[in-house]
Amino acid sequence: MYQKFINSLYISFIIILISFSARSAEDLKSIGKFKDWETFTVTENNNKICFAQSIPILRTPKKFERNPSRLFVSFRPTEDINDEISTTSGYTFQKEKIVKAKSGKKTFDFFAQENFAWIHDDEEEQKFVQAMKKASRVMIIGRTNKGKQTIDHYSLMGFSKAYNTAKKNCS
Repeated sequence: MYQKFINSLYISFIIILISFSARSAEDLKSIGKFKDWETFTVTENNNKICFAQSIPILRTPKKFERNPSRLFVSFRPTEDINDEISTTSGYTFQKEKIVKAKSGKKTFDFFAQENFAWIHDDEEEQKFVQAMKKASRVMIIGRTNKGKQTIDHYSLMGFSKAYNTAKKNCS
């Protein structure tokens, strides 16, 4: 579990850097845009990574300055990692506070490290993916290192197709 966390931290950091930087077309390839979600592949050190990502349709509070937010589902076949859920809300999360995802009546807990957060285990990731396939929206609720609460609202329109495309390209 600890090694998965370290690898996840590293890979998520790479994904965020890729998302926000101008990399060449050979490094990062969009393999489909599906309404509010997009699927990408990237190869780092001969390891193929596939992921679906989305940006929030609404972020609150509106006047709070922060970097972009993203919600990801990643696949790293060389590490036998599937359905890895991660998020960033554009700031450093408050230490020892749980980041939550809510969709309808369902709530999922994420653990945070700096400005990334992940679901605790594989079983919960599977449940979250299934919830996302059925829902229309998910909210990510976090707190900054100064205690300010933020809520990012993500549309799930196109999630299933983006997810299936990412999974297929890394199987």
